[in-house]
Amino acid sequence: MIKKLKKAESKLSAALNKNPKIKKGLKRLYQITSILLSPKKCKVNGSVKRVTPGDDFEYFFGYYDKSPWDATDRYLLSLKTVDTHRYPASDVQSEIVIVDSKDDKSTTIASTTSWNVQQGCMLQWLGPDFSSKIIFNTFRDKRPCSVILNVKSKEEEVIPAPIYSISQDGKTALTLDFYRLNRLRPGYGYINKPDVTAKKLIPDGFCIWSVDISTKKMKGIFTYKDLMNIDKRDEMIGAEHKVNHLSISPSGNRFMFIHRWINKGRKYSRLLTANIDGSDLFNLSDDDMISHCTWKDDNFILGYLRKNKVDGYFLLEDKTHNYKHLWPTLVWDGHPSYSPDRSMVITDTYPDRTRTSKVMVLEPTAGTYKEIASMYNPFKYDNDVRCDLHPRWNRRGDAICVDGVFEGKRAMYTIPVSLKKSEVK
Repeated sequence: MIKKLKKAESKLSAALNKNPKIKKGLKRLYQITSILLSPKKCKVNGSVKRVTPGDDFEYFFGYYDKSPWDATDRYLLSLKTVDTHRYPASDVQSEIVIVDSKDDKSTTIASTTSWNVQQGCMLQWLGPDFSSKIIFNTFRDKRPCSVILNVKSKEEEVIPAPIYSISQDGKTALTLDFYRLNRLRPGYGYINKPDVTAKKLIPDGFCIWSVDISTKKMKGIFTYKDLMNIDKRDEMIGAEHKVNHLSISPSGNRFMFIHRWINKGRKYSRLLTANIDGSDLFNLSDDDMISHCTWKDDNFILGYLRKNKVDGYFLLEDKTHNYKHLWPTLVWDGHPSYSPDRSMVITDTYPDRTRTSKVMVLEPTAGTYKEIASMYNPFKYDNDVRCDLHPRWNRRGDAICVDGVFEGKRAMYTIPVSLKKSEVK
């Protein structure tokens, strides 16, 4: 029954994509009605513990593809700001704080004006030690940049480009145009300056760059024309193009990214992979819908996407067209990532008709999964300022951290994951 309802909701959502205002209105009416009729109204379920302060500010980390924890799993990074339920909000300063989970203290160590509610400022501990330095995006001297900050000595190193994804060894980063991204996907880019490509469906110049952290040099990797020239499709002609979700493989040798284009109101997506220098570009999945992906290892990618007109979690083998449908009964889109030992996957769901999001533990080998927590989402956190849970593993693999709003403000929470594989059902 649930699966049929989900399919019906997905079909209706797809049919309304060309009319976003009507879609948002109907979605809101549907959720309000469902909440009123629901006999069960609970703000939170599970072993959920807030780790950020319970003061007048809002706290969050950002995306699911990086960990807020340092190497010891004691200190967590967070953004701290006054308001995150109005858009745009990234024209104001957000403080960067370190939360001491042992002594229950938080310390402000820096600030940024380049942030958004979905991906933050790409704040993260810098490898390979993940203990002494952090890196984050900001805007200085009227230019976007990233900053490496030594949290112990307070010394700074400015990189003349914002970063999107960085290798585990901390040597190489990838980046894109955050201002074009913000215009085409509000809540994911920055608004410090106008999008100079606003009148161009296919901008000239590069759309993906690599950044050498040691030399601070930036090098163009791909242009939009490069992307169009691989397995070119008729729908690309006259469409507006963008890229998003760059992610470097564990070894740092390859990366994946999503190439998206919009033609006459319809959205298309495909997943591409390439060597870190841009060579060996491969069209890994081209079935119109790609949502969220994660590297399992250097050879396999797990993602919520479409294959043969079926949406679900698929394990893709890089540089081939081999794939496997995992957890076929799991029909909810989410943000997946593998535990450090690769034995389990954590993911979440978007708010359902009662505005409840869930956290799920998935066991790849057995093909089983189990809900470990759920949280309510107030209506003021919706659409471009919604609060996705974005679950992220700690370094030991026995806890995750999520962003939540069930207490009325955006905050960070931890959830233990002590389940053995045999306990996941």
